[in-house]
Amino acid sequence: MWPLVLCSLIVTTVIVERTIFWLTLERYRKKNLMDQILTLAESGKWEEIREKTNTTKDHIIRILVVGILHRHYDMARAMESETEMLMQRMHRFMPVLDTMITVAPLLGILGTVLGIINSFNMLGNEGIADPKLVTSGIAQALLTTAGGLIISIVALIPYNYFNSRIDRAIHIIEKYATSLEVVHKKLKNSEGSHP
Repeated sequence: MWPLVLCSLIVTTVIVERTIFWLTLERYRKKNLMDQILTLAESGKWEEIREKTNTTKDHIIRILVVGILHRHYDMARAMESETEMLMQRMHRFMPVLDTMITVAPLLGILGTVLGIINSFNMLGNEGIADPKLVTSGIAQALLTTAGGLIISIVALIPYNYFNSRIDRAIHIIEKYATSLEVVHKKLKNSEGSHP
């Protein structure tokens, strides 16, 4: 049971840490400001965008600002690089949670198998004089399987939720980054067509 207790502590720690991470990201979200950035970009008001976004901690806005700062070189690559760094932060500890989902039931089954082996050893040593010892030993051994399954099930729900949050974040980033690129290309083309 001790390895399962350790697994449950790891799962709890990761779930709490990831929940705090996502709540913090959500707290800094400024959807109205993202739309304002696109509107200002259509007019080429880059300096005004910089002033408005100077203090923001919104992760998507920061990606857009990096793209704007590198608009004369390679806007898409700059935003892609910044997005990659954000994705690493979003995926942090997710492999640990995934591992615990797999390992906890296996440890539970291992505990059960070892408990049953121990019960049969007692049966071999003491005979069938007291079958209650064997059955209580087997019942006790099955607790580890139940414990492993509970840990796995409890970890699976937040794991899937966090993955869905990552997918949603990627979708929003792609939407705004693509919109900014389109606006910038239109602006460049219109500037290029005027003598």
